[in-house]
Amino acid sequence: MNGKPNIINLLFAILIVLSLFWLARFLYTESSPISRMSYSGFLKMLKEDSSMIAEIALKDDGTVKVSTKDGRIYEIYAPWVLNDSDLINEISSKGIRIYGEKSVSSSVWVNILGTLIPTFLIIFVWIFVMRTVSGRNNQAFTFTRSRARMYKPGEKKVTFDDVGGADEAIEELKEVVEFLKNPSKFNKLGARMPKGILLVGPPGTGKTLLARAVAGEANVPFFHISGSDFVELFVGVGAARVRDLFNQAKANAPCIIFIDEIDAVGRHRGAGLGGGHDEREQTLNQLLVEMDGFDVREGIIVMAATNRPDILDPALLRPGRFDKKVVVDPPDLRGRMKILKIHMKGKPIAEDVNIEILAKRTPGFVGADLENLVNEAALLAAREGRSKITMKDFEEAIDRVIAGPARKSKVISPKEKRIIAYHEVGHAIVSTILPNADPVHRISIIPRGYKALGYTLQLPVEDKYLVTKNEILD
Repeated sequence: MNGKPNIINLLFAILIVLSLFWLARFLYTESSPISRMSYSGFLKMLKEDSSMIAEIALKDDGTVKVSTKDGRIYEIYAPWVLNDSDLINEISSKGIRIYGEKSVSSSVWVNILGTLIPTFLIIFVWIFVMRTVSGRNNQAFTFTRSRARMYKPGEKKVTFDDVGGADEAIEELKEVVEFLKNPSKFNKLGARMPKGILLVGPPGTGKTLLARAVAGEANVPFFHISGSDFVELFVGVGAARVRDLFNQAKANAPCIIFIDEIDAVGRHRGAGLGGGHDEREQTLNQLLVEMDGFDVREGIIVMAATNRPDILDPALLRPGRFDKKVVVDPPDLRGRMKILKIHMKGKPIAEDVNIEILAKRTPGFVGADLENLVNEAALLAAREGRSKITMKDFEEAIDRVIAGPARKSKVISPKEKRIIAYHEVGHAIVSTILPNADPVHRISIIPRGYKALGYTLQLPVEDKYLVTKNEILD
């Protein structure tokens, strides 16, 4: 397999060399100053301008080559001249040098190769470019192939145990798993599972992870594709990719199709102009047709994720398509604790690490933020040469995530440090006095991030979903 690309490259290099040789030969032939002349024109020149003729060569192929004193060359096809002794004597009498010359004629194979090599080169270059563009599969013309990545059962398996902070969403999705595992249980009661399930929630809340967990729990293939992978510059490509995706799904049923960021292709139709917009609408129309065209009893479940359900086309959300919506909210305190435990699994954690305190210090953090937090703490511990990740590493990681890395090298005069300290203490005092303000957790005058010269960290006692008027004023 490794030698195949080398052979192709060698053939490509040989074709290039031969083509350059052919091109040089062609240019040399075209650039030579040889002009064609009629026999009557030759006789007229011999009679009227013989003084301009330098020499005449009689070739064995019947061609007469006339060279003039000003460097011009003429060729006349007149094979009878060799047998015309009177003409030859007339040429000699005018003092013109006359001699015989053997013609250099190209073989038939050389002429054939000179014609075919450029054609083969163009075809080879076209195939080579198309194979390169089409990807590692070395298949030309795969623009209309679906770009979905298929995860086979057991490949990078994810289960509900790997998902934290989304208990309600998991409960909603367990019946989908049950349907994929035991569809006869629902079919004999006449129950119809939803064809489409839309996961709605802010970025980083674990929508993609939930979809993979459903496939992992049901032990079925999982097709993952982004909404933007459907739309291309060429009209009709997106619709063809949708058809190919559903054909692959039917061939691997039961399975799950997951379309991430479906708003890239599923937004309201008629909201813009241009070719790209027309292509997106055709792709959306094809998706609607495909979702109507398969029977849920085949075992195909379409799942999609978005953080902007308000811009999706109503036809996509009607019953019979994405008729089940599962909200994935940012995790609460218990959810953050569970997520932190999941991401700490397999890492050397010191005994002083308190997961509850870390969860309280990270209100508003979603799963992606917490995963980044644990990774940042591990990087800090490795940087300091510690064998375990300590609470100090996590606290510094939280500060880095919220305010940015510390800029300890920034030179600040003692006077400015004092002003920054007064400023931050002022925040702390006011926050302590106001009854509805969140309690102060930490004060720092170490510069962080892009502009912060210091900061006062306030953390809520509990997760809040409503804000009162007094809290806003405070």
